Amino acid sequence: MNKNRTVLFIVNRTVPFIGIALLLAAGCATPAGHVRHADLSSVPPAQRVFFCDPEKMAFKALAGASAWHGVRPNGAGYRIEVPDDWNGVLVMYAHGYHGTTAELTITNSPLREWLIPNGFAWAASTYSRNFYDVRAGIEDTNELALAFSDITGLPAPVKYYIMGHSMGGHIAAAAVEAETLKRAENVVRYAGALSLCGVVGRLSRYFSAFIKAAEELAGTRPVTRTNDPVLWENVILPSIKEKLWHNFDADKYAFTAAGEPLYGILKNLSGGPRPVFDISFGSYLERLFSYGAADGTYGGILQNPGVDTRDIIYRWESFSGEELTAAEEKFNKEVFRVVAEAEAKPSRRDGLRLMPPVRGELTAPVVTLHDLGDLFVPFSMQQEYRRAAQAKGSDDLLVQRIIRTSRHCAMNNTEMLEAFLALMAWEIVGPTAKPAGDDVLNPAVVADENYGCNFTRETREGIAACPAVIYP
Repeated sequence: MNKNRTVLFIVNRTVPFIGIALLLAAGCATPAGHVRHADLSSVPPAQRVFFCDPEKMAFKALAGASAWHGVRPNGAGYRIEVPDDWNGVLVMYAHGYHGTTAELTITNSPLREWLIPNGFAWAASTYSRNFYDVRAGIEDTNELALAFSDITGLPAPVKYYIMGHSMGGHIAAAAVEAETLKRAENVVRYAGALSLCGVVGRLSRYFSAFIKAAEELAGTRPVTRTNDPVLWENVILPSIKEKLWHNFDADKYAFTAAGEPLYGILKNLSGGPRPVFDISFGSYLERLFSYGAADGTYGGILQNPGVDTRDIIYRWESFSGEELTAAEEKFNKEVFRVVAEAEAKPSRRDGLRLMPPVRGELTAPVVTLHDLGDLFVPFSMQQEYRRAAQAKGSDDLLVQRIIRTSRHCAMNNTEMLEAFLALMAWEIVGPTAKPAGDDVLNPAVVADENYGCNFTRETREGIAACPAVIYP
């Protein structure tokens, strides 16, 4: 095979509501005077222009492999790497959130160093758009998978897998949903999906529920769904910090009497009593408060606000399944509830809806890994995913594994590889090879001090080590 081939397309997919000049700018070429890393967060979605630098798509193939890179007609950059002794399997990698800048960037598969020596090809896309655009992530990843033979000149893969981190975990999970196979413009029937620290639940609902709880406790109850960004930053947030903490900057665990319930509220919103939460709490507060003025449109991806907190049950004195205490009853009646606008995420005739859902209608085996102490994409995402799959009768296709880390997407390569190998064995052999997973719904199991030890292969700083002999 020829090494490090470049394939460059200049033609762009039609983009509604954007003029010819903007269409030309949407490819890889950088217009004169263009600010490479301009923040587009304040630019209306229909006017956002993305581009990639084709030179930055280039990469060197590992020994015994060939590499291709370039830009697809949709404007997305890509990388493909194929071993000389390729086994016919292609593993697509979906990257996480890359921000709101104009330049499209790429991430290699984290399992590349194992995949190539073991005969597997991999490919990754920049996607044609940044922001939290899961629709673009699925369509562009699938488009690249389907273009594999055209790009490389090799036979079509005999099998496809997909894996991804964070937003990419959302993409990987949604890629094997029944709705995606029915609605997508680019359809790939993946043999299995590995969702890593994925957004497989209603993440913006979690953010909004936390913000409204803090506002209620501080006595700054809103009258509208969305806070004004300037008012939030300069008035509301400083008031919350002053009323709920003795000194927020000095000690995020030292609450006033008014603020004490917030600790338990966040614990329950994020998945209930469990190890690692205690050491995670303080380090995530600033990040959670950064969503205080979010409007529920995922940065303009949705045309209308799609966040709804009416079904949230706030707790800090009782546990899941128990009756609420009098204080909790009062709080749940009085806290501001965010209501989604009708048809915020309608189905479409031209492919996937603007925010493809993870509904639990699995069409292939899925294995997930999730960080137990992550409060940015919390453990509760896995609980939502399990309940959704149970409701759709496809939970037999879902295996979930919990890793004892306090950071977002902090699983190591051994933990990821074990999960990928387990997924493949399950898909190849069938139900008799279904891998073990963790119970994410039983409160007593989740609260055990050794929860998450089954699949954790490294002791992280500040987190208790697992016993030498884990569960039989």
